[in-house]
Amino acid sequence: MHELLPKRVQEYRERAREVAERAVRPVAAELDRSGEYPWSVIQALRDAQLMGIWIPEEYGGQGAGVLDLCVVVEELSRACGGVGVAYAVNALGSFPIILGGTEEQKRRWLPAVASGEKLIAFGLSEKASGSDAGSLRTRATLDGDHYVLDGDKKWNTNGNAASIYTIYASTRPDRGSRGISPLVVEKGTPGFEIGKREDLMGIRCVPVHELHFRDCRVPVDHLLGGVEGKGFGNAMMTLDRARPGVAAQALGLAQGAMDWALRYTSERQQFGQSVLSFQSTQFRIADMATEIEAARQLVYGAAKCIDEGLPGASKYAAMCKVFASDLAMKVTTEAVQMFGGYGYCRDYPVEKYMRDAKITQIYEGANQIQRLVIGRALTKEAAAMTSSLDVKVEHFPAEAVAALEGA
Repeated sequence: MHELLPKRVQEYRERAREVAERAVRPVAAELDRSGEYPWSVIQALRDAQLMGIWIPEEYGGQGAGVLDLCVVVEELSRACGGVGVAYAVNALGSFPIILGGTEEQKRRWLPAVASGEKLIAFGLSEKASGSDAGSLRTRATLDGDHYVLDGDKKWNTNGNAASIYTIYASTRPDRGSRGISPLVVEKGTPGFEIGKREDLMGIRCVPVHELHFRDCRVPVDHLLGGVEGKGFGNAMMTLDRARPGVAAQALGLAQGAMDWALRYTSERQQFGQSVLSFQSTQFRIADMATEIEAARQLVYGAAKCIDEGLPGASKYAAMCKVFASDLAMKVTTEAVQMFGGYGYCRDYPVEKYMRDAKITQIYEGANQIQRLVIGRALTKEAAAMTSSLDVKVEHFPAEAVAALEGA
């Protein structure tokens, strides 16, 4: 159903697919083994003018939407989930500036991200505050024309590859989440140190680091928006906008794993015929394909909802992230099973897809948190619906009232 996409989105998809097949797929296994950052892929994306497409045109980008971002991430992840997130995390890091920065701040930092000259990372989570983002402990204390930043950040994707970092710190600890403020910190700032690199199960070509701040003096004009206390809202809006990108990564992984399963089962001979010719295999593939297409429509729908500023965007972003990531884990695990013993060997590609898929259920809000987001949104909708209905129990037929009372 890709032909139903707008022409511009289809063009982004075609360019991304060409980069994925030419520059990503041939090196994916080696990147996974070595853990090296995919700089050659980043250059290919620059050459294809795909870096920073989501950034508004007035700041050097192409003014593309979240849907455009999603199709690029999907195609890259179809070849390598690590490359998909290496690309998408630049949107996560720059959305806070797009959403909350002053005009001067946008002109200062966004053009370099739009061109791909500089990469950007996002620093919200800490060792003691993952899902509970509002309890972060990093502090930013105003001292003249600088903030003195002290604390540590955890799980920073693109950690040592980035040059710019959006960091959330408490400027007013007494105000809880309302005292959190976003700051832009540049690599090389005294007191800022790139810490331990995590040894990951999947997405191994992307460096995920701890970040340490010790008496790190950040100029006051690096406070996004120039007003303290706007950080928690900025972070939540950013995550709502970025979650379809995670869902697109999961979608690409599911599609890529199914592609390999189709190829393998069509070539593998057992009992004198291809494994794909067995009805049980066809049913498994049919379920994969159907659920992947359902996930694709949910991801694209959520992205369009965000692009068009429609109500319910937060709920739909959470829904697509939950559905696509759970599906990616299901499909990649099934693909490993269909490969049999070969699926468990690193000589074959599907075990990497399974390892890469797992993180999509965890980062940018674990799926349990997404279900909370969805549940709370539905609870509010139910309350609003109830208050707007001028219908009393006595207006129902007697048999309906009896059934309700019996329940």
